[in-house]
Amino acid sequence: MMKDNIADTDLPPVLIENQQGKSRFVILCDHSSNNIPKKYDNLGISEAERQMHVAWDPGTLDVAKILAQMFDAPLIHSTISRLVIDKNRSRDRSDLIPSTSEYIKISGNENISQIERQQRINDYHIPYHNAITNLLDEREELGINNIIISIHSFTPTYMGIKRPWEIGLIPGIDKRFTRAIFEALIEDRTQMNVGWNEPYAADHGVHYTMDVHSDKRGLHGTMVEIRNNEISDEGGIDRWVKILGSAMKSAINKI
Repeated sequence: MMKDNIADTDLPPVLIENQQGKSRFVILCDHSSNNIPKKYDNLGISEAERQMHVAWDPGTLDVAKILAQMFDAPLIHSTISRLVIDKNRSRDRSDLIPSTSEYIKISGNENISQIERQQRINDYHIPYHNAITNLLDEREELGINNIIISIHSFTPTYMGIKRPWEIGLIPGIDKRFTRAIFEALIEDRTQMNVGWNEPYAADHGVHYTMDVHSDKRGLHGTMVEIRNNEISDEGGIDRWVKILGSAMKSAINKI
């Protein structure tokens, strides 16, 4: 895998691929890039730290792109590191622009002014969510009953605590579609450790994208969290695309 999914700092803050896709699925990838625009001077972190999970969800864009091709689904993904601004956090949260992440200090985010905070919101957060809103509006006008799939990953260990789940599913208010994916994963692979609302839950404040674009619209949706050592190479990515794709196909026929 490439170290940088997106290396061009002149790209727009959000990209849409296969916008005219016919599938009911709309695939989102909030943390797909570790790109930090040059003006931020890497936010004071090292190059090695920028490659770590603190800056992005490595592997997720690869999974998302293949799933989009598999289902003929549109894909919307960010081109900016979550350390610049986290697109999956509400704009009033303190960790929208984090000054620390696990044990790593993000010195470039310390004591930023309200003007700078608002500028990042305007430049990166609002365009990302506007792109999702506009696409969903367009598809609804065409009579498409959208299903949101938001692809994320998590670390095998966090703050010294091991996370045994290979995959976690975080449902929205309507849990039927997520439950159908959960059951499909368990049915096909009885030894798989699937977390329901693990390692995160919606009440942890990490559900903003799904809350705004799935729950408030009354759409089916699932936030998928894959343990990142499972998708660290092409073999792992291909394996999880097959597993998750099969579960999505099964689930869509049950709602």
